[in-house]
Amino acid sequence: MLEFGKTAGAATAAPIKDITEMEFMAEVIEASRDVPVIVDFWAPWCGPCKTLGPQLEAAVTAAKGKVKMVKVDVDKNQRIAAQLRVQSIPTVYAFFNGQPVDGFQGAVPKSEVDAFVKRVADMGGDGGLAEAVAMAEEMLANGEIPDALQTFLAILGEEPENADAFSGVVRSHIAAGDLDQADAVLAAAPAKIAHAAPVEAARAQLALARQAAEAGPVTDLLAAVTADPANHQARFDLATALHAKGDVEGAVDHLLDLFRRDRDWNDGAAKAQLLTIFDALKPNDPLVLKGRRRLSAMIFA
Repeated sequence: MLEFGKTAGAATAAPIKDITEMEFMAEVIEASRDVPVIVDFWAPWCGPCKTLGPQLEAAVTAAKGKVKMVKVDVDKNQRIAAQLRVQSIPTVYAFFNGQPVDGFQGAVPKSEVDAFVKRVADMGGDGGLAEAVAMAEEMLANGEIPDALQTFLAILGEEPENADAFSGVVRSHIAAGDLDQADAVLAAAPAKIAHAAPVEAARAQLALARQAAEAGPVTDLLAAVTADPANHQARFDLATALHAKGDVEGAVDHLLDLFRRDRDWNDGAAKAQLLTIFDALKPNDPLVLKGRRRLSAMIFA
């Protein structure tokens, strides 16, 4: 498992463990500077503790490293229980950045247990996953495809419904030229993120990549368009070939020109291709913003 920054690095340790009061400073106060820590004060003879403890453990385990939990037997660790004014059990405290930040006493419904753990886990952010995604994106941009892929996969191991990481896996396969594998990954997208913007962008990139595989030589297509500017198929194919070569701006220009000349050609293929290109880029990309403005101006002219 990769360590995603300081927070996630701390979270790679066992998320649930029994501790003594001698370990409290290290396992709770210091550890909570990296990731929130829930402390369950309990005793073997406590009936409600036997119900609450497993519920807490299940919720903490489901948080996948975003929060840790320690269990303190009050019979064996009376001094720390007294210092924290634990008067009855079960008592649960949450610590973050070395300070108690939340807590409750007594048995509570499972829904409240789950809400408590989620609230505490959210205090620590996403466990460094955003930084890991950014690192993987940089790897992919630099052509370090295997490393990017492994990092994206590791992020999904921590958070299976991370749309950015899922998109990154697809785009890594596209960059490696393995379009069938990219298609297979997209087909298995979790329902919750199947239509999230990053996943839709990856789907658009895959469509463009498949078109690029069939694109003709740029030189020949450019000559055909120059010889006959009204050759719409040649202009469309030229845009596809230019996009395949990385000249996205050139592709957009020719598609806009084609739309200007005949917006209904081939059932509006120019507009559809433009929207696919825009969807494959980030929404705030200057090419997208400029291209959408130009397209809108033509549509409403």
